[in-house]
Amino acid sequence: MENKPIARKLRLLSQLMELHEENPFKIKSIANAAFKVDKLPFPVLGKTFAELEKIEGIGKSTAGKITELLERGSMAELDEMLAKTPEGIVEMMGIKGIGPKKIATIWKELGIENIGELFYACNENRLVEAKGFGLKTQEEIRKVIEFNMASHGKFLYAKIEQEAKELLEQLKGVFPDALIEFAGEFRRCCEIINKLVLVLGSRDQEIAFNTLLNSDLLLDIATEKNHITGQIEHGLRVEIVCVEKRYFYHELFTQTGNDEHIKAVFEKITDTVDQPESENLIYTKAGLEFMQPELREGHTFIDRAANNTLPLLIVHADLKGTLHNHSTWSDGINTVEEMALYCRDELKLEYLGMCDHSKSAFYAKGLSIERVLQQQEEIDHLNKKLSGFHIFKGIESDILYDGSLDYPDEILKRFDFIVASVHSILKMDEEKATARLIKAIENPYTTILGHPTGRLLLSRKGYPIDYKKVIDACAANNVVIEINANPLRLDLDWRWHQYALEKGVWLSINPDAHRKEGFLDMYYGLLVARKGGLYKERCLNALSLHEIGKFFSQKTSVSRG
Repeated sequence: MENKPIARKLRLLSQLMELHEENPFKIKSIANAAFKVDKLPFPVLGKTFAELEKIEGIGKSTAGKITELLERGSMAELDEMLAKTPEGIVEMMGIKGIGPKKIATIWKELGIENIGELFYACNENRLVEAKGFGLKTQEEIRKVIEFNMASHGKFLYAKIEQEAKELLEQLKGVFPDALIEFAGEFRRCCEIINKLVLVLGSRDQEIAFNTLLNSDLLLDIATEKNHITGQIEHGLRVEIVCVEKRYFYHELFTQTGNDEHIKAVFEKITDTVDQPESENLIYTKAGLEFMQPELREGHTFIDRAANNTLPLLIVHADLKGTLHNHSTWSDGINTVEEMALYCRDELKLEYLGMCDHSKSAFYAKGLSIERVLQQQEEIDHLNKKLSGFHIFKGIESDILYDGSLDYPDEILKRFDFIVASVHSILKMDEEKATARLIKAIENPYTTILGHPTGRLLLSRKGYPIDYKKVIDACAANNVVIEINANPLRLDLDWRWHQYALEKGVWLSINPDAHRKEGFLDMYYGLLVARKGGLYKERCLNALSLHEIGKFFSQKTSVSRG
């Protein structure tokens, strides 16, 4: 075991050298030495340079590197390689199934610099475009990254939703007469789930508890009072709270809201409500309007509930169209026509906004000016051909380093709407990142600010921005803010929806779909939109075809002077 840290660093050096296309003979020599050191039957610690040099497979050069590692814990050559390699690329070296050559392709051809971006690219089917990759390799990489995410005990809501609902159905099958419901983070529709909580109310609490204890529904079962904990597939932690039926709704309430919310409600109750017949009764006793589970975070909506002015949360039927989507013109899987027909015939929507990548997104086959004109010609043709449906001409224009958009004004004015997004140079301090976004927002052609922080949940933090300044700028410039519905993004964060709404900013639930099935992600965008308190009157894609056409026309007439 003592040799493993030395072997790991030698192996990393050989991988980084291969990544940067150094001398192949030297790379092979160091890789072989790493293997040799790992398998030695004795520790290298304490060995002199002369003793190391004599070991078969090591030699003078590698002996010097091992001596340096033993003396200072690193090597000058390794430090030099690490200094010119993004940290995220180094982390990729640990992903099983992709070697330095493939990582070089991912980095240099696709512009991907960390595991979060790589996972996102796998979900967008972008890896198959690169040399040496296929669907099988892409799927294997995606699974390895998912496994690594799961090993940290945190899960995206979308990734565990199906398993959670299957567990609920299994419990209802075992306890057909019981009251069973989700609670905790899952019921509140949190974007990240640490633990799945369910409340089970039965006529005989002890029998239900023992039945669960002896069932095979959970792995690694443990108990504490009336709580049974365990795991389901992929390591998701589960907690089932068993109570008598008469206490079910009280327990459901206390297990659903976060601590701050529960305390705030109970402080308003002077009567006893230990056996309520519904959660509604608890809120009534507190002098509050019933609060949907999504809103049970802290004090945010308590005062509105007290004044009976809670927002009527947006529902799926309110959505009339879908904006910010990609086709085969850039990095999408389906043609514009296929996307449009799916929206019209399967989803019963009124319109589609196409927003393929702009010319700076070379890794995503971004559209040159010539190809923009060609695509718009195709859209004009399709709009004549498709009855009862309209395709709006959009683009996802990259926000450049200085905040400008990557087309000249004479091209920008040809679009019905523009989603402005940051995709590159994410490492800025808050002041620069904020100024960059504000300049893009102030561009008269910007209609929607796309995924405002660029975050990828569980894998990449968003770039730091001053949310209030950015939202205030959107309010001042009549720019809509996207709720990117991809379950890896869900950006703008729901915690800032209320501030945006209070400032009069419109929000738009955009799937960022790269294939037909991607439109279904609007469901996840809807969940976090509800969590943020969004109502249809301030959701851009809840406007009818006529209304949104008018909205775009007014915006473009202002931008064109």
